[in-house]
Amino acid sequence: PRRLSETNSTSPAGALGHLASPTHINPPNYFLQVQCLTALVSMGAHDKFIGLALAVLASLAIGSSYVITKKGLVQAAEKYGFSGEGFEYLRSPLWWCGMTILISGELMNTAAYAFAPAVLVTPLGALSVLISALMGAYFLNENIQVLGKLGAAICLLGSVLLVLHAPGDRDIQTIEEILHLAIQPGFLIYCTLVTVFASYMIYKVAPRLGRTNPLVYLSICSTVGSISVMSVKAFGIAIKLTFAGDNQFTHASTYVFSLVLVVTTLTQMNYLNKAMGEFPASLVNAMYYVGFTTCTLTASIIFYQGLNTSDWTSITSMMCGFLLNFIGISLLTLSKTGQEARPESVRALSLRSFDLSHGRYDHVRTSSVDVPHALERRSSGLDAAERQ
Repeated sequence: PRRLSETNSTSPAGALGHLASPTHINPPNYFLQVQCLTALVSMGAHDKFIGLALAVLASLAIGSSYVITKKGLVQAAEKYGFSGEGFEYLRSPLWWCGMTILISGELMNTAAYAFAPAVLVTPLGALSVLISALMGAYFLNENIQVLGKLGAAICLLGSVLLVLHAPGDRDIQTIEEILHLAIQPGFLIYCTLVTVFASYMIYKVAPRLGRTNPLVYLSICSTVGSISVMSVKAFGIAIKLTFAGDNQFTHASTYVFSLVLVVTTLTQMNYLNKAMGEFPASLVNAMYYVGFTTCTLTASIIFYQGLNTSDWTSITSMMCGFLLNFIGISLLTLSKTGQEARPESVRALSLRSFDLSHGRYDHVRTSSVDVPHALERRSSGLDAAERQ
């Protein structure tokens, strides 16, 4: 094309005709647009892979922390007579070690929610069940049978399907957008139902059935935990945007989500410890995964008003991944509960420590205890003490 200076600039008609000529209208730079679009897509994929890596590391930390925490509870039962109630486990250094690892895992999980969608991060918690089962076999003498190994393989297959087909996260620019989603009627109704259910379970059901049915404590953890995940998501995005240069800590909603996160996490951890104190670690971890994942996915779908995809192939594959994880976790649980020699609960260990402290247990180095006879000896000992 000719330059403007090469035309007859003294002629207004010539100048106007030159400007109106189609040959002088710059065509859109499609190559630049494709480059920008590719950069945006790769940035989203990059964030997803960061979230995936953080979720895997978090699962490793959380899975190992369950076993270490269980060992700490056993230590508290043997030394301080902890029986599932009270806070004697706070005196165990091993318990604190497990909780430190758990907190570090939860922090990585929090960061993962800032980069990847909840429908990807939460189901990958199945890896923590596998780690817990492997470490439990070594440290807690919980043997992994063929059924358990099959369940582990199915869990891995389900996790691969989730990684490949989980939809991307919704693009959120400010914490106020999350607050707008949180105050929608559907999610408010869900939060109200969770509050009523958890309160009823805590004050009415748990005192009567908490020690005999693991679903009591774990249902509290799962429902309250689903609210904590949404708070973690909000807080993680606030931190991510703040580091990107947009300070979100000037918004009051950031502190509201932080307060909800603290309250729900403390409640969740308290009743998870109670469940760990009463039942085998593998059973607690497996049931907690199923309940927590189901509640979290329900809360996420209500919160975001659906999944961030319309591809039925991805949705179907993702649901198959969930189903495979549930089946795998169930097989792992059956392989544990079907054993004849199940690991002792902390309550049984506390009975053994009672007998040891009163000189009624002759075989100190044995690995099991006859709980009914221990109960009988304990009752007779208390009756004798009352008669004296």
